[in-house]
Amino acid sequence: MYPDGENVTGERLRAAREAAGLSLSALAARTHYSKALLGMLENGQRRIRSEHVHAYADALGIGSALFIEPADGEQAAAEWIHRVAASDLGGDTLDRLELAVDDLAASYPTTPPGELLMRIRQHLGYAGRLMDSRKTLTQHRRLLVTVGWLSLLASTCHIDLGETSAAAARGHLVWKLADEARHREIAAWCLETRAWQQLTNGEFVAAAELSRAAQSLAPADSSAFIQATAQEGRALARLGDSNGTYSALRRVARQVSVLSTPDRPEHHFRYDPAKSDAYVATTLAWLGDPAAESYARHVLADLAGAASVRPRRIAMANLDLGLALVAVDKPDEAAGAALTAITSGRLVASHYWRVSEIVTGIEGRGAPDAAVVRDAFRDTYRA
Repeated sequence: MYPDGENVTGERLRAAREAAGLSLSALAARTHYSKALLGMLENGQRRIRSEHVHAYADALGIGSALFIEPADGEQAAAEWIHRVAASDLGGDTLDRLELAVDDLAASYPTTPPGELLMRIRQHLGYAGRLMDSRKTLTQHRRLLVTVGWLSLLASTCHIDLGETSAAAARGHLVWKLADEARHREIAAWCLETRAWQQLTNGEFVAAAELSRAAQSLAPADSSAFIQATAQEGRALARLGDSNGTYSALRRVARQVSVLSTPDRPEHHFRYDPAKSDAYVATTLAWLGDPAAESYARHVLADLAGAASVRPRRIAMANLDLGLALVAVDKPDEAAGAALTAITSGRLVASHYWRVSEIVTGIEGRGAPDAAVVRDAFRDTYRA
């Protein structure tokens, strides 16, 4: 509760205002009362009502002298508790927003990144309006965390679209929000996402370093820790470090062995154990290990028999198979796998370099199908 208007004198109002370093004009600008009326309240020329005290309290803030009540410590404490608990947010407002974030993250594997980005921006706009409202400290932190997840997902979409500057800007915001909210998992995902961007840019050393940094931040049992470990393995595969690659794969296998399938396995920020074989296939294909072929075929078979269709994951598995087939000198089959991935229409800008790599491999083995794959890619992704 606020101080009672009956027990607040004009002198106390003036003392609280002056202690806050505000003139009558400045206080009038913060309230809907005129400078003249405020002066009369402080001089005792007008009766002080509770609404006047509320206006002073809101304008001066909880730390003002207005809340110092030497005559009644219990009343002063009650006033502080009321102010700390004051909030303009409804009881389930943040619950609904957090559920929306989960829905967006679960839509990532099946929604074109441009479309998903538009939906994320709408929710960020709403969260921004909530940020300007009065809320408790707990609500403030929950909102920071929610905006962090939304911005992280937006950064991922920008990477998929090849929008590197926008992705970096979003990532910087995520890092700041994670620090403000003291949220280690978001911070770890921020670094892991940056590692993926560096990997697609061919900066393999930087990708490996960022992956290790993400592991150092992430809680040991978190999805971020597993994903960052897998990302390190892929970066080391690109660097030709076979020992480091196999070590990372073994660590991921140990981490995944104790996991159960999450309630929403398609959720981008929850590690699905079913992804493990797909990551192994990609990593071994990038390393040039002949075992990548059997892994990729196994992943495709599992995806074909799965209860839910995951077209983007199928496209990725076909790219893995294509590169693996190039490594074992089967360029014709590699072309077929690449064409399947291309004509699915599910590739995004961050995947294009992988198609180019397969085409180059097919050309290097003198197969005529390289031109067919290149033309199909050009026709399907003209933009």
